[in-house]
Amino acid sequence: MRILGIDPGLRTLGWGVIDVDGSRMSHVANGLCPSEGETLAERLLSIFDQLSAVVRTHAPEAAAVEQTFVNKDGAGTLKLGQARGVALLVPAQAGLSIGEYAPNTVKKTVVGVGHAAKEQVMHMVRLQLPGCNPAGPDAADALAVAICHAHHAFSRMGSARVVA
Repeated sequence: MRILGIDPGLRTLGWGVIDVDGSRMSHVANGLCPSEGETLAERLLSIFDQLSAVVRTHAPEAAAVEQTFVNKDGAGTLKLGQARGVALLVPAQAGLSIGEYAPNTVKKTVVGVGHAAKEQVMHMVRLQLPGCNPAGPDAADALAVAICHAHHAFSRMGSARVVA
């Protein structure tokens, strides 16, 4: 199964694609979708177009998106939510099933603790996907979301736990 993980962001959306074969995971690709444009609508369209190209290029069979956390800046949270809407729309438009995971769930699954630092996530992603070189912290987070989905999807199916 090929899984697309997405770390939503309005400035930069991270994405990562992994293949899962039985209990094995392997890195396929990862990258960043920096938003371009002056207006919010232009930035959202930019992310939509870039993420749509990722889906066309890598043909995932499932997707996973990190859930948005609410912070002190309500306007910032709302804008991030709009970027997250694009992150959900693109795979839904492609007919993919979509898992959604809280940031703490992703970190606990990949690192072992729910409040891990970005550096710890990057390190564990590299360990679990040998040869992987994430394009940045947002891409590493997206790969972590994909790994989380692989673990949770297999546990729901009653299969053995996925290992690197």
